Amino acid sequence: MGSPPDTGHRNLLVTDEGSLTRIVLDRPEKRNALSLELMEELIGALREASRQQSRAIVIEGAGPAFSAGHDLSEMIGGERESLAHLFERCSLMMRAIHEAPQPVIAKVHGIATAAGCQLVAACDLAVAAEGTRFATPGVNIGLFCSTPMVPVSRAVGRKRAMQMLLTGEPIDAATALEWGLVNRVVPREELEVAVLDLVKAIARSSAYTVATGKHAFYSQIDRTEDEAYEHCERVMTDNALAHDAQEGMSAFLEKRDPVWRGE
Repeated sequence: MGSPPDTGHRNLLVTDEGSLTRIVLDRPEKRNALSLELMEELIGALREASRQQSRAIVIEGAGPAFSAGHDLSEMIGGERESLAHLFERCSLMMRAIHEAPQPVIAKVHGIATAAGCQLVAACDLAVAAEGTRFATPGVNIGLFCSTPMVPVSRAVGRKRAMQMLLTGEPIDAATALEWGLVNRVVPREELEVAVLDLVKAIARSSAYTVATGKHAFYSQIDRTEDEAYEHCERVMTDNALAHDAQEGMSAFLEKRDPVWRGE
């Protein structure tokens, strides 16, 4: 049994469901636009979830869309300092996803545009419903999607990212899957089951090992090959000495199920 939704937020619904922490963007009337207040709440919710025993974090949107991106009404007439603060908090929110020890899964439907597309790209995994559309359309309103392109370009590659960024044209879910922006595309009625299947697969492994691997992945991804190998050699040595690695290897050789301690 999960806990009732956390009512301490104005723009989110957060529930502890045992193996997962579910974070629902809850501004459906605004297509879950990422206001400064929502982003501050999401940073806090991610940090709080990081301290919990759940095995995965799922981010989804209430209503007809995942997220339409930044709340443009907060940008019109803004001063440099306030705009810089807005984008800094957005970047911090994206980094909080990578800093969480649990894998963060985007459960996507409707649209994911601009910073909403950025949010999908920043998540560790993403499952989309058929019919979902993804776009970085800022160029069409004079505001290039510069911060969204950071995780989007890393997810789909340079040429594909530039196509999205320079044209602003949306791609469909099948294209997002082909390009590597999402991991799976399923019928809308199967979206929840597909996400839970990922959570179950993750939960079979040691929480310590998953957290170690996630941190190592982001630590090595932008290093040179030699630096990445040097870094991961140290990580793997430490990992191999840990209880759960020793237990897992012993269980494999002894043909039994491992007993994880999360350390």
